[in-house]
Amino acid sequence: MSSAAAVLILLAVNALVMLLYGADKLNAQRGMWRIPEKVLIGAAVFGVFGAAAGMLAFHHKTRKLKFRIAIPAIMISEIILIAVFA
Repeated sequence: MSSAAAVLILLAVNALVMLLYGADKLNAQRGMWRIPEKVLIGAAVFGVFGAAAGMLAFHHKTRKLKFRIAIPAIMISEIILIAVFA
């Protein structure tokens, strides 16, 4: 796989994760079904930058301690992995 294709895939995954956070926020405001927190955090493993962007853009899960710890921890871990293995 070319590096350009890998970048496009990462951008798409992060965009989808951001939309997932936005959908959960919209559903919360409308009193509809919610996306489980474990799904949101699990999605962050694959698109942590999208999760962080979704949290900030939609002001979603920003007061939850679980998310305030997990998302930065995942981000730091991924940055370290990229630095070591890239």
